[in-house]
Amino acid sequence: MNRIFFFLALLSGLTSVSIAQQSSNTGRTISGTFVGKSFTEFAETVSTSTPYQFYFDAEELADIKVNLSLENSNLRDVLFAIFEKTDFKYSIDERDRVFIAKGRSLTLRLSPTFFLENSQQGTAAGLSDGDRTFSKNKLYVIGDAKSNTGTATLKGKVVGYDTGNPVPGAVIYEQSKTISTVTDSNGNFNITLPIGRHTLFVQNLGGFVEQRQVQLNADGQLDLMIEENIISMDEFLLLAEKNNNIGRTEMGVQKLDMSSIKKIPAALGEVDVIRGVLSLPGVQTVGEASVGFNVRGGAADQNLILYNHATVYNPSHLFGLFSAFNADLVSGVELYKAGVPAQYGGRLSSVLDVNGSYGNAEKIKVNGGIGLLTGRLSVDGPTGEKTTFAVGIRSTYSDWLLNLLEENTSFSNGRANFYDFNFNLAHQLTNKHALRLNVYASKDSFQFDADTLFGYENLNYNASWTYYINERLESELVVGQDEYNFGIEGRDTPSTAYNLGYRIRQKFVRLNFKQEVGFRHKFTYGLSTQEYNLNAGQLDPFGIESGILARQVNPERALESAIYVSDDIEINDKLNLSLGLRYALYNYLGPSAARFYQAGESPSENTFLREDRFASGEVIQSYHGPEFRLGARYLLDNTASIKLGYNTNRQFIHLLTNNAAIAPTDTWKLSDNNIAPQWGDQLSLGYYKNFKRDTYEFSAEVYHRNMKNLLDYRSGATLLLNDQVEQEILRTKGRSYGMELMLRKNSGKLNGWISYFYARSLLRTAADEQAEKINNGNWYPNNFDQPHNVTVMGNYELSKRVSTSLNFNYNTGRPITLPVAKFEYAGSERIFFSERNAYRIPDYFRMDFSINLEGNHKVRKLAHSSWSLGVYNVLGRQNPYSVFFTPVNGVLQGYQLSIFARPIPFITYNFRI
Repeated sequence: MNRIFFFLALLSGLTSVSIAQQSSNTGRTISGTFVGKSFTEFAETVSTSTPYQFYFDAEELADIKVNLSLENSNLRDVLFAIFEKTDFKYSIDERDRVFIAKGRSLTLRLSPTFFLENSQQGTAAGLSDGDRTFSKNKLYVIGDAKSNTGTATLKGKVVGYDTGNPVPGAVIYEQSKTISTVTDSNGNFNITLPIGRHTLFVQNLGGFVEQRQVQLNADGQLDLMIEENIISMDEFLLLAEKNNNIGRTEMGVQKLDMSSIKKIPAALGEVDVIRGVLSLPGVQTVGEASVGFNVRGGAADQNLILYNHATVYNPSHLFGLFSAFNADLVSGVELYKAGVPAQYGGRLSSVLDVNGSYGNAEKIKVNGGIGLLTGRLSVDGPTGEKTTFAVGIRSTYSDWLLNLLEENTSFSNGRANFYDFNFNLAHQLTNKHALRLNVYASKDSFQFDADTLFGYENLNYNASWTYYINERLESELVVGQDEYNFGIEGRDTPSTAYNLGYRIRQKFVRLNFKQEVGFRHKFTYGLSTQEYNLNAGQLDPFGIESGILARQVNPERALESAIYVSDDIEINDKLNLSLGLRYALYNYLGPSAARFYQAGESPSENTFLREDRFASGEVIQSYHGPEFRLGARYLLDNTASIKLGYNTNRQFIHLLTNNAAIAPTDTWKLSDNNIAPQWGDQLSLGYYKNFKRDTYEFSAEVYHRNMKNLLDYRSGATLLLNDQVEQEILRTKGRSYGMELMLRKNSGKLNGWISYFYARSLLRTAADEQAEKINNGNWYPNNFDQPHNVTVMGNYELSKRVSTSLNFNYNTGRPITLPVAKFEYAGSERIFFSERNAYRIPDYFRMDFSINLEGNHKVRKLAHSSWSLGVYNVLGRQNPYSVFFTPVNGVLQGYQLSIFARPIPFITYNFRI
């Protein structure tokens, strides 16, 4: 009997346990039908019927919809199905709390090393992957506590967690956003903060924002490892850094970084730095297939274009279809439209600083791409523990696509090819000394008639030595040479066969210093000198039958030097000032012949007095003067600021051209005793505002520029092979003014920007010019005056691997001079033209579309690849490049020239090994 009672009691207990377990499991499973429910609604429903509690950002998950029919389903399986094709991750702890986060799942157990002393823990760079989950909350104590007042300097190096490579251009700022710094090309940073507790934020351009808790007691070092986005090396993103657009003192500064090729559809599918620059407000060009760009009403020659310290005189290939820069070897780009740093000079309008990459420190990597018209290949990596390199080549391999262009253009049925070569080397001698070597070479050749061949090339090389003198002072010495030349070979008939050549060469030395003095002063100062040597044009006969007479324009030589100093001053938490002074000295030197004319008269045959010859090194003419760089920034709050800027510039070298766009045969001319240097100033005011945690950025800037000693030309001027070119020049003054508006969405599936700017650029012959008054001395539009410009760039991410881009661009047509009447004179019919630039060609409108297909984003795989395909000029609009007139059977006929008069499809395959 006892056994029976024991058996029944045991059976009852087991049954109770079974029922309890079933009841428990039933309470944790999910049943129901969810159709079109938001994730918030789904979480609320599950929370009421299960013990699970959800923690997430409702705004981040606003686009997630749940469409599931469930019956006793496990929560982990359900969450996996919901987030399978998204970037969201989930974690569930022992207390049934469900955490949803974007990018990675949370580790819900503390690291065993979390509570170790700072001396044992080391820096963030020494943490394991698991430990890094808590890096943002762990307190890093730097130095021993000795004082509660004063400042201390924290220095360190930022590297990528997965690659170990230095992260250049990462923004480091403290919580109030008023103090920030940016890592240099080696990932190093220095930031001076008040002694005490700080929250530091670290943002990799195009990547995540991470934070570190720091107790700063004294000067010290903290190396940081941060997440990196795995992206195609051919991509680049127009990025005005979050917070930095508000906090930095300079205004009119835009940055481009390699991050997303698909966001800027380009002709023929090639990543193009110049095309990226053209999408910014205040920047425009006179038309498609044009060399150069115009910034805030300035001419194309008024832009200083630098590539790793080298001056690039012709930044394009194939008449402007491609830029001269291989995107695989570019790490970042900065455009200064205003607030140009004092270390830069020699140009009136802007500085475009293109930073080439020096390779990664982990392993040898290969990058490349194949498009319809071009192919490229680059290799980068380490050659030892302290040396990295990057080398690349790009070239055309077919002329077939030119035959698809509009039949009436000079490009159709032509032959053209180019190549460019880059080699960059970085070597870390010690912790204090670093060396870099840069070589860039490019060559273009093209032929449209069987008898004439054109060609031009750039050749640049330089070396730099960086010396980190101490934690607050560093120096950089750069020595190099830049060269640009072009040539024309004419083979029409043996009796007129010729070779025409031109060359400009400059050698330079620059010494720059950066120094932090106290907590509120950041000084930059230095000096530079460069020597110009110009072969201003040489014509030689080709072959013994040629009757062409050899001819050479007087060569030119000059020395341009400058000394500068600037100070970025923090007045208080809201007000920052930037004060800079640059003093430029220019000497026009022999050996050369100088022509002199009557004082106060315009150069002409009638006012010519004499020609004197000067020996080598003898000073013919000197110019000098100060250049001011002033800026102020006032923080309205942590999300808005206003800025004011004023700067002056001098330009001692001029481009001789009477074309709207730069042509390969245009020549450069040095300032001499007859041609004074250009001078200009700019006053600008801006308002900047960020919305919704910096997701949206808005900026509004207005500016006004004055310019003098600009060059315009008499009607019918001859500029090539002209020893008396000063007789063709009309001294001109200019003014430009405008307003720039931009609204940008930085994140989310739908991102991009809308910009509008109104800009005028006007010229007027100088009042004391005696030779000729253009338009009776009244103001007239410049060749590139295009008042209205609208750009819309939209990108939509269908998934992490598929995205689309749509680009709209509109601008007013550029000015032209038209024939308006004909008349009889001296027994023949003549044409009467309108005032200069009194009319405009039709307005320009273009829409582009692209689809971008990425390979998977796994870090450790043999190769990463992507495809980019789309259509340039989707609507096939015949946007006019120019309008010209030709007599046909005695009747003057007008024609419109369009470069891309039909849709241009493109496809490019990119790879990285």
